[in-house]
This record gives sequence, C-alpha cells and structure tokens, in this order.
Amino acid sequence: MSKDIYPTLKKSGHKLAVSDFQISILENRLKESIRFKDKLKEIGLFPLKPWEISIFQINVGKMCNQTCSHCHVDAGPDREEIMTRATMQQCVDAIRQGPFTTLDLTGGAPEKNPNFRWFIELLRKNFPDVEIIVRSNLTIINEGEEYFDLPDFFTKNKLTVISSLPCYTQDNVDQQRVRGVYERSIAALKKLNEVGYGNKESGLKLHLVYNPGGTSLPGSQAGLQNDYKRELWDTHQIVFNNLFAITNMPINRFLNFLVIQGTYEEYMQTLISHFNPSAAMTVMCRDTISIGWDGYIYDCDFNQQLDLTVEETTFQHIKGFDYKRIAEREIILGQHCFGCTAGEGSSCQGALDMS
Repeated sequence: MSKDIYPTLKKSGHKLAVSDFQISILENRLKESIRFKDKLKEIGLFPLKPWEISIFQINVGKMCNQTCSHCHVDAGPDREEIMTRATMQQCVDAIRQGPFTTLDLTGGAPEKNPNFRWFIELLRKNFPDVEIIVRSNLTIINEGEEYFDLPDFFTKNKLTVISSLPCYTQDNVDQQRVRGVYERSIAALKKLNEVGYGNKESGLKLHLVYNPGGTSLPGSQAGLQNDYKRELWDTHQIVFNNLFAITNMPINRFLNFLVIQGTYEEYMQTLISHFNPSAAMTVMCRDTISIGWDGYIYDCDFNQQLDLTVEETTFQHIKGFDYKRIAEREIILGQHCFGCTAGEGSSCQGALDMS
C-alpha cells in the first residue's frame, strides 16, 4: 500500500463528510441558478419516473485500498462499512422479483469485502444467464497474495470487469490518485489480458472508465476511446472493449476539491449551461436501482452517497423490496443531477447521448 494514501473526509472529521452539509451547498450556494426540477419541467420530464428497471447495482462497502481525489464515495482504507452476508442474501431475494439483466457490484473496492467471493458465487449460481459486473480499481489485483488470483476468479464466474483508468498517461493518473497507481494499474490490465479479458473472441468484457482530472467536462467518448486504444496498445500492448467517459459529480471529495479551489460556482454553472435534454431522457436512475452497503435503497449511486433514499411511498430497505412499487416511484432529484445531464451525459455505463 502506498505511503501517499490520505485519510477520507469521514476519518478526518471533515464537515463535508455529513451529507446534509453537502446538500446545503448544492441546493443553496447558487440561489439564482435554475433548479434541476425546473429544467425537467421545461422538457416535460417532471416528475421523473423509471423505465423498466433492468440494472440492480449493489455497493458492497466503502472500504478501498486507495483514496482518490475525485471519489464520490469518499472510499478508502479507513472506511469500515461493508455489506453483510445477511444483506447480500436479501439482495438475492429481491433480484428474483424483477426482470434484471445486469447485476453491478461496486464499492469502495468490492474485492475488499470478505464475503465478496461468496456473494459472486451465490449470484452466479442463482442467476447463470445474467451479466454480473465487478467495478475493480485494478490496483487491488496486485495488493497482496489473497488478491493475486482475482483474474482467474473473474474468468471462472464470467464477470464483466469495469475499471477506472483516469488517463492513459502516468502523470495524469498518479496526480488524480497517488504515486505508483498507474504502473500497478497497467500491471493488472496485463494480467486481465493474459486470461482473455478485452479479447473480443473470448467473450470476457473489460471496459475502462475515464473521468477528467479537473473541472472540465469529458470530451467525446468515441474520440477518447480511440485515443485510449491507440496509446495503451502502442505503449503497453493492452487491449480492452469499451471506454466509458464519466463526469465528475460535485459530491464528497470532488466537492471538497471544488470548494478548496474556489471553483464550485464555476463548475456548477458549466454543468447547468451544458444541460442536454436527450441525456436527461436516458439518465441511469430510470433503469437502475442502487442498494447501499447497509441495505437501504436509492435511485442511483450518487443519491446513495448523499443519503437520499427512495421516496417513502415505497419500502426504503432491501428487506421489504417490492419491485412493483420501485418501478412506479418518483425519482428523488437535486442540483447534483446536472452532473448526469451535461454534455454527452454521464452514467455508470458512460455517455448517454453521443449523437
């Protein structure tokens, strides 16, 4: 583990570790700006309702081996929140209720949960034909002997691997994360390639995630993907399937970055001024439900980090999961939602509108 890992906002007792304080900034700092709800009203999308929900996303814990400067989860080695086996079983029971085609495991580093492998095997046994995603930060694969066989485990259970690599250059990655992360990430990608990940003929999908290092919006996802594929192959002979470009959400550690730099207002105005109605039509909360490490239910992973549970007309904990009520709910909105509708749009599956 790198000596450059810093404490999380929660560990350091920072006021931004309190979700209500973050929400007060998001909702009140720019009082004159248009509200996200009003933008949706202008295009006939309010109240925002789901499509058929096909993605069941599960945050299995906030523990991570990294403390990245942009992290919207405020994950890190000092976080102790992890999902229990009992809650994992409740997730399995809930998944049986709906037409879910994708099970998306995230964190933190999902692999840090001591029940991670048990849970993956349980999911694969019960749902043999469903896509199961693990969002791996790559460096965990080289963290210690207990993780060295992760590529083989991923292969055995036919997992889709989605991994964050903020840039294809070392300086940019290490600046956003910590010194040495780029080299360890490249080493992990080579291990994944060795077992077939990223090879179109293998059927083992390896997707990478890009997010800007500063306050700009992502560039064209298609253009970035071409750049990544060229540079990673020419420099390291690494292959992958798709690149997902994701906008930095103004919550948790990225919100802290904006406040420290004095660029919060400017960044929010950028998100608002680049509002894309087409992206708003297909925001991920319309086909995704998000489950927190403690079993509470959220409209999306970002609402989860702000402790904004689904509306009270449905059950708010996984033990009372009711697919019909979840599918008919009204989605909880806030100013942070502009992060999903700016430019090409942004979701856990990348851009929303590349027309």
